[in-house]
Amino acid sequence: MWWGGRGQSFNIASQKEEPELSGLKSVQGSRMPEHRSRQPGSCLASGCLPGEQILAWAPGLRKGLQPELPGTLICTNFRVTFQPCGWQRSQDTPLSSEYDFALVNIGRLEAVSALTRVQLLRPGSQLKFIPEEILIHGRDFRLLRVGFEAGGLEPQAFQVTMAIVQARAQSSQSQLYVGITQRKAAQGSGSRKPPIPLLETLEDWEAEQKKQGARGWRVSTANERFDVATSLPRYFWVPNRTLDNEVRRAFGHFHQGRGPRLSWHHPGGSDLLRCGGFYTASDPNKEDIRAVESMLQAGHSDVVLVDTMDELPSLADVQLAHLKLRALCLPDSSVSEDKWLSALEGTRWLDYVRSCLRKASDISVLVTSRVRSVVLQERGDRDLNGLLSSLVQLLSAPEARTLFGFQALVQREWVAAGHPFLTRLGGTGANEEAPVFLLFLDCVWQLLQQFPAEFEFSEFFLLALHDSVRVPDTLTFLRNTPWERGKQSAQFNSYTQVYTPEYSQAPAENSVNSQLSVWDWNLRYSNEQILQFHNPGYAPEHYPGSWFPRQQPSLMVPGPPSSVWLFSRGALAPLNQLCPWRDNPSLLAVSSRWLPRPAISSESLADQEWGLPTHWGACPLPAGLLLPGYLGPQVRLWKRCYLRGRPEVQMGLSAPTITGLQDELSHLQELLKKWTSRISPEDHCKKRDPNTLLPQSR
Repeated sequence: MWWGGRGQSFNIASQKEEPELSGLKSVQGSRMPEHRSRQPGSCLASGCLPGEQILAWAPGLRKGLQPELPGTLICTNFRVTFQPCGWQRSQDTPLSSEYDFALVNIGRLEAVSALTRVQLLRPGSQLKFIPEEILIHGRDFRLLRVGFEAGGLEPQAFQVTMAIVQARAQSSQSQLYVGITQRKAAQGSGSRKPPIPLLETLEDWEAEQKKQGARGWRVSTANERFDVATSLPRYFWVPNRTLDNEVRRAFGHFHQGRGPRLSWHHPGGSDLLRCGGFYTASDPNKEDIRAVESMLQAGHSDVVLVDTMDELPSLADVQLAHLKLRALCLPDSSVSEDKWLSALEGTRWLDYVRSCLRKASDISVLVTSRVRSVVLQERGDRDLNGLLSSLVQLLSAPEARTLFGFQALVQREWVAAGHPFLTRLGGTGANEEAPVFLLFLDCVWQLLQQFPAEFEFSEFFLLALHDSVRVPDTLTFLRNTPWERGKQSAQFNSYTQVYTPEYSQAPAENSVNSQLSVWDWNLRYSNEQILQFHNPGYAPEHYPGSWFPRQQPSLMVPGPPSSVWLFSRGALAPLNQLCPWRDNPSLLAVSSRWLPRPAISSESLADQEWGLPTHWGACPLPAGLLLPGYLGPQVRLWKRCYLRGRPEVQMGLSAPTITGLQDELSHLQELLKKWTSRISPEDHCKKRDPNTLLPQSR
């Protein structure tokens, strides 16, 4: 299995010798140097990307898998790849999701000699001995462990290890993307339609608005030239009666120009909005205040302001917890087995997952219990707002749980909304790294475990998306803002879309931009692997026939007239006015410290909402709403992701195919016979049948 299990998705030839290559060349036409011994396999030579050059290689044995694989370790100026003997790289898949490690994805490189001497190699380090084995730890929790052959071939092991050290120091985030783009562009002609709407055109936003049935909203072009905010998309949704000049003025009073705009329209009538914190230096006049109030109300009399940062971890907390989790999951972790679970809780990663699930569950109740406007407010509006908005839609909308719907959700709430992927994933070197998106994927995995029949996509799809953020093969996760992404891909020049020479013909006016995205899964995954993205346990009846079904209005009732609420610490508290700075501009705070702080409620919000006074009206639990568990053992460790460096832990996890299940069952039977002293000698002589069940203990 290509995500760390036992089965393999390729065929290993019986011969152990690799083919001789007399004329291995790089794409630029320069001849690769001849080696005295065997050359690397031809599949990489034919699969080289434009501008890619092989720097060094050495025959070796990939360890940690069963069975161990003989092959060749190859270092290029883009990646480190292990090529098993006899495996042929597909021409249609220039990257391998299993064997390729992008240089920027390597988090730790270790050289081992005689199993007692270990050297940690950083960029600029000098190897002090000839290694017998190297361990490449990916920042995505993957592990590549390669042992080298003896008998005079050790110098090649030294050369390939030093080549990796030097290539890491010289690697660039954009190198691999350029090579992928040129290669895929050469395979096709003309413009191409992306797998999902990238929300880069006015037509995309209008089509999405129509799908959601948001009739009270329109697509604003106020930011078409990115003169309102470069971190916002060129288009977004605002109330129908709000003019673009009002949008520009009102957005100027919010942090980074990220004013209130629609995130999702619930079929029952509620609206979920998101915005940044109020800008401290602004001084709004009456007209601006009126415009802000109109946007926040969105045509509703009942408005709930949600302080996103309340009860959730800070960015520094998320980063520290992820670093502790990664250190704990390393194969050579110093934590003993009897203290491992307590150390896991000590990372606080699972605590943060619980906090996100609880708050998203509460906000889902706010959105689905009454027809109202729910506004998510975060200082920067680029991290926790996206996490909560996405989780709320997953809990409330069955269409978001489909494979297409989830990809569209990520594209809209994260990519188009300007989540700073490059900075949060450590690509800029700034001290602002925090894997918020990876925390979101962990929350989605928890939902998938609790509601396995409600999601069309599988755990392997989440793993593919998790790993894709560390592989710079597209611009989806390579930039911080839509403006940077569009400028890098030559989508526009001076804020104007122009023809780019990457494609054989100029796109017609208003045509779909043909830049590659992470949703082009065939860049790194075979057709067989992509088929495993689908959840075999998904029940189609959970997904209605229409895209956004119209829910019966009787299921949701209006809130009290002219009511403004603050949701904080699990409870609703009334506010006197929607904009508290109306009479005192000094109240333009970045956070909601100026708002009352009620005590933490021990009663769930669902009980509060559906048990409110009778004049609010009664509302049954909406169909399709998921309320996840978030207490104690209900939140578990994502073993298939975080423990991929420990093959022994991966054994016994569910496999996606019958063959994989048979292999794991057979392996577990063998382990059980070894560990159980009560098994009679006759049992050891029996032929192991993977179709039989595990023997019951006596």
